[in-house]
Amino acid sequence: MQIVLIPPTFGVLPTSDENSYNSQAAFVMLLPLMIVALLLLYFLQWRHPKDKRLPPGSMGWPYLGETLKLYTENPNSFFSNRQKRYGDIFKTHILGCPCVMITSPEAARAILVTRAHLFKPTYPSSKEKMIGPEALFFQRGAYHSRLKKLVQASFLPSSIKGSVSEIEQIVLRLLPSWKNKTINTLQEMKKARKLLNETLRRLIHNRRRSGKPGGGLLGVLLGAQDVKLNQLSDTQIADNIIGVIFAAHDTTASVLTWVFKYLHDNKDLLDAVKSEQEAIRRKIIEANRELTWDDTRRMPLTSRVIQETLRTASILSFTFREAVEDVELEGFFIPRGWKVLPLFRSIHHCADFFPQPEKFDPSRFEVPPRPNTYMPFGNGVHSCPGSELAKLEMLILLHHLTTNYRWQAVEDEDGIQYGPFPVPKRGLPIRVTPRNRLAII
Repeated sequence: MQIVLIPPTFGVLPTSDENSYNSQAAFVMLLPLMIVALLLLYFLQWRHPKDKRLPPGSMGWPYLGETLKLYTENPNSFFSNRQKRYGDIFKTHILGCPCVMITSPEAARAILVTRAHLFKPTYPSSKEKMIGPEALFFQRGAYHSRLKKLVQASFLPSSIKGSVSEIEQIVLRLLPSWKNKTINTLQEMKKARKLLNETLRRLIHNRRRSGKPGGGLLGVLLGAQDVKLNQLSDTQIADNIIGVIFAAHDTTASVLTWVFKYLHDNKDLLDAVKSEQEAIRRKIIEANRELTWDDTRRMPLTSRVIQETLRTASILSFTFREAVEDVELEGFFIPRGWKVLPLFRSIHHCADFFPQPEKFDPSRFEVPPRPNTYMPFGNGVHSCPGSELAKLEMLILLHHLTTNYRWQAVEDEDGIQYGPFPVPKRGLPIRVTPRNRLAII
């Protein structure tokens, strides 16, 4: 093959072939410079003072880092293999960012609580677009503190006690639609963001026009007065309502899917939960009343099943923070701008804190876990404000499901899928059938 170099022709416009050739030649000449520039950026972002020590670990390939490994391996293996090799604090590079991963409860508490001012919450842009940039998750400082207080006020036990009857009615309308059907457990628990946004915008508009904020979280936010804006905007309110729904709905759906799975696979435990719930149901029938808040406080075994599910499944595997300045943590240097990930999943599956961590054993919560080792809803100022409501919803659903229905997994195949929260494969298809009411009473 002969390569012919054609000299440039001055005063004559190049042909399309010549244009193509010139572009390719320019690209070939610039390619080495581009590679050098990328490598320089790659190494400059990890430059640190000579007397400072970065955590041990591997940064993987330039730009790609270890992202492919994270998403092609079981996350438990990815985290545990590096923890065994490098220790409780190690560096890596995922999703285009240099990261430090934390598996020490004490270090995790420092990042989320005692030194939280040095680490800001950060999330993928796709999540911000889906929820809305004004949501609580993406804020810091005074605005975040104020929003958190408003949201928390709506989810305190004193505020959600009156919601038991309303939640029960929703459950009683939902469960009959499952009867004698094969359902996808996960999909039955989800809603579309677009529909939520349209519904909320309409509801906000109607309440503003009526001049009556109403009750619940929406009423609290509508009645709030913002220092700069006099009142929260429709966008601020909608983003925060959707944020709360997203945080509670997707995670609660995932947790319930695992609860169904674990109870299905542990028949003795399921029978014990049924006995606890049937005893409560008999008292309700004898008194001719509905389920109450006090009834939900008398479900210790069912509550421990939820606790153990939250630990074993670890729906929130980790959370993202970003160092806002250079930080020293447990003898290691973390440069400003690096992501820091407390690994809740690794802490929850550590045998030092939870013996036989892979075993589903609700009895382990008969005694409180060691401080900072159980963080299913996060920790610190950015922990989930709706955790109590989520648990209440699960208790009410499980009460009616276990006393009135049976369920059987359609497929025996084990496995986990991630999208983005870990759930049993295919969302755990189950067949739901009514129980014999005479056996219950």
